[in-house]
Parts: sequence; C-alpha cells; structure tokens
Amino acid sequence: MDVQITLLGALIGMAVAIILILIKVNPTYSMMVGALVGGIVGGAGMTETISIMLDGVKNIVPTIVRIVAAGTLAGMLAGSGAAETISDAIIKVFGKRFSIVALVICGWLLCVAGIFGDVVILTVAPIGLDMAFKLKMSRRSVIVCLIGGVMSGVICGPIANTIAVAEIFEVPLTMVMMAGIIPSVAGIAATVACTFFAADKGEIILQPVEMSENIDRPKLIGAISGPVVTIALLFLDPIVGIKIDPIIAMPIGAIVGAAAMRRWGHFREYLEYGLGKMSGVVMLLIGTGCLAGIISNSDIQAAVTSAIEFLGLPSFILAPFSGVLMGAATASASAGATVASQIFGSALLEAGVGAVGAAAMINIGAVMLAGLPHGSFFHVSAGSVQMEMRERLKVIPYEAVIGGTMVIVSAIVLGGFGLFS
Repeated sequence: MDVQITLLGALIGMAVAIILILIKVNPTYSMMVGALVGGIVGGAGMTETISIMLDGVKNIVPTIVRIVAAGTLAGMLAGSGAAETISDAIIKVFGKRFSIVALVICGWLLCVAGIFGDVVILTVAPIGLDMAFKLKMSRRSVIVCLIGGVMSGVICGPIANTIAVAEIFEVPLTMVMMAGIIPSVAGIAATVACTFFAADKGEIILQPVEMSENIDRPKLIGAISGPVVTIALLFLDPIVGIKIDPIIAMPIGAIVGAAAMRRWGHFREYLEYGLGKMSGVVMLLIGTGCLAGIISNSDIQAAVTSAIEFLGLPSFILAPFSGVLMGAATASASAGATVASQIFGSALLEAGVGAVGAAAMINIGAVMLAGLPHGSFFHVSAGSVQMEMRERLKVIPYEAVIGGTMVIVSAIVLGGFGLFS
C-alpha cells in the first residue's frame, strides 16, 4: 500500500478509538471507527483507508489462529476444575507462613500453564479472601497479590499476548517465554513487597468467606498433565530442534489433560468454554489490526524513533516504551502487544535490537498498564473480590510499580546486556 497516512491523522485515529473505549463503546468497534477516521483525516480516501485496515487485519490472521488453538488448553484447564486443583496444591505446599508468596506463585503458575488472566483471578480470589480474613489483611492487598501474580505470569506463559509478539517477530514462542522469566521473578518480588505494603490499607476483611466445595475436582497429576505436555512439546524446538507449532501443541495438551483426568465426556464443553473466552480476544484483535494498519502506514514510527534519538536514549528503549504506550491505550495486554509489535517491530530490528529481546520487552511493557478502567480486566478483577470501583482505582499505582519493575529489569537484562539477542 503506497498511501502514507499523516502523523496527525494517526494520532487523531488513536484518540478517537481511546475516547470511544473510555465512554464504553465496544473496543473492537472503537478501534475500527478510530482507524477509519484516522485514515480519512490522514489523507487517504475511503477506499484506500478500508484497504489499509483490511491489510492490517490480514497481517494478524496467523496470530488469531494460534490464539484460537490456545483456547483448547485454557478451556480444558478452567472448565474441568484443574485450575482449582493446581491452586489448592500450591497453597498447601507453601503453608500459612508463606501464604502471600503462595498466592502470588499460584497466579503466576496458572498463567504460565496457559490459563487466561481473568479466569485465574476468578479462580484464586476466594482462596485469597479466605487467607486475608485469617491474616486480618485488607481487600486491597488481596487484589494486589492476585494481579501481580497474573502480570508476572502472562509475560512468560503461552498466553495470547506472548503468542502475538512471537508470531509477529517470527521467533519461537518458547524463546519469548524464556526471555520473560527474569523480569517475571522481579515482578513476583515486587508483588510480594506491594502486598505487604497494602496489607493494612483500605477495608480489612473481618468476615469469613464462603468457599465453594467442588467435590468433583480432578487429581493433581491429571490436572497438570495437559500444561506439562504442552510446554514439553513447545520446548522440543530449542532443546532438540523439533518444532511443534502452538496450533498443534495446545490441542494435544488439552486432549492429554482431558484423558488423564478421565473427563473425555466433557471435552466438547471445554472446547466451547475455551472458544467462548478466546472469541473476545479475537474480536479485539480484529479491531487492533484495523487500527494497526493505519498507524503502521503513518509517520508515527519515525516520530517516536526520532524522539528517542533526540533524547539520547538507546534504541532498545523503543520496545518497552511502545508496549507501555499501546497497552495503556487499549487497556489490553494482547491488543497493546500486537499493535506495538506491528508498528515498531521493523524499526527495532533495523536498529539492531534482537528479535526475541524486542518481542519480550514489548510484551512486558504492554502488561504494565493493561488494567486501566477502559479495559475488561479492571472490572473483572474488581468483581472477583467484591471491590468498589473507587477502591479499585487505588490499586492502579501498585500495578504500575509491579509492571514498572518488570519493564526496568527487562530493559536492563534484554536490552542493556543483550540477553536473548
């Protein structure tokens, strides 16, 4: 596409999309409208603008297919009760003395296993509330603990945002997952510190929490079999050079998990559940593709790159910065990571930044402010612990500290030291 969108047009398109999202218009339609306005204002005609939008969507179709495939494993884990079994086992291993660490690790490990962040929050929240009651801690500390664990986990698990950046940069998913491990450890440490700081802030939980008793939960061995098989298949590439695409690895893990838990009769239900959860992500990415098409055909990439050079910052700073910017704009880690990768990916590679490191830094940056009020995660997390919106807003600074810690560590380790470059 030879049509070049002006910088002003791209910025107006982004602003329109953000404003529409803020007033609670569906994010997919918001980004489609923003893309349309940005293209027309930016100098392209109606026909050219639509062509650019469709090209943007076309570029992320492979990512969408892999994310749909990931829904098989995630649906099996969430629908079968495997997530609850795994979380209970983690809590028991750590015991009451290290219960806070256990809760963080619980959220982290479930995301690393491939479960959606909102499902993890809803699964572990009752355990967290019960723990807070016994330790006389605040409701705010519970949500900080849960969100921090999820934020730390989604940067190194086979989740939609990680799949997206790996696909766009054309690098193995496992390498992006491995590149996120050190920053995720820093995120876990920051989460534990923030949780203790928030322990007496806000409403203290003084009433016992009703815990649901699911007597039909699977055994632990069966519960972990699916994610273990999936991750093992994905790691065949870096270990022995046998590449198993996530499109294959995720469904195989789901099948093995269902069989190991003897839940084969419910497998169709798990697929429906997983697809239902992924459909929202897919629709969001369609809108993301439309907007990314407009932005990537504009001067915004050159403008941001020039600003970083003018400030004398190293070129790799563009990766986490673009991730944070787009993650905050869309209030979605998957959408933010996708847009940032599509727009700034080529500039980062031309500047000599390693593909794996760039992908991981964008991914980590996109997570930092993805929990803002114009996104769904903000509301899901608030509802999981029966928290009012005003109180939930007070959690955002903690998210920024946790995410900022991971961004800084990733910039030092992956950008400065060039690990995984």
